[in-house]
Amino acid sequence: MRVGLAALAAGLIGGVGVLLVFTAFGTDYWLLATENCGVVDEYSPPDENVTDPRVPILYFHHEGFFWRCWFNGDDFQETIWNFWFTSQAHPKHCIHGYLFPMPIAQGPVPHPSYDATAVYRGFWTAFIILAVAASLVGGLLLVCAVPFVTARLYKVGGGFLLTSGGLLTLLIILFVMWKEFAADLQRYILLERSQKCLPDTHVYVYYGWSFMFAAAGTPLVLLSGLLFLCIGRSIRVEEK
Repeated sequence: MRVGLAALAAGLIGGVGVLLVFTAFGTDYWLLATENCGVVDEYSPPDENVTDPRVPILYFHHEGFFWRCWFNGDDFQETIWNFWFTSQAHPKHCIHGYLFPMPIAQGPVPHPSYDATAVYRGFWTAFIILAVAASLVGGLLLVCAVPFVTARLYKVGGGFLLTSGGLLTLLIILFVMWKEFAADLQRYILLERSQKCLPDTHVYVYYGWSFMFAAAGTPLVLLSGLLFLCIGRSIRVEEK
């Protein structure tokens, strides 16, 4: 009875944590940015509402593992709430962002937009893929362990969840270090337009909803993995 209640609590905690992790992985709001480069060129599809290509235009960028998107709104204020799903202006333009946050060089490499943090940020990509895979495998093993109260499956499933939580912790640390210290984010956001922007161009960068989901889900995944490991050991002791 005691084991069943503990497994239920650990399962609920782990389920919420894994759900948050999958939400973070599947949504493209890890990095948010606003900028007013004021240049309308090949980067920005023609907009019939824009008459002067040198007038500062407020652009909003968001990106994640799968997509890199941007949109503009002349009547928008510079606030993070413009990125909320129901508040975004249309049309919104997106390109594939696989292996985010690798630099998107729109020409031959080496390229002015290709920076030295590429390898560093490549580890972020590997960690998030491994973390999602480990959480999925751990969850499946634990689903199989519950009906049979198998100590080994509890321990292995808990180990996978702990591994996933450890990898998630590393990718969050890498992302924070990349954003705060490693990357020239103004150049990264503006890409090839940086040489054409108006002199008073400014870029503001924020942590996005996906990052917040991952930060909230990581301790839950770690706690769930630790609980399942303890449950497995308890069952093993009772069997002896």
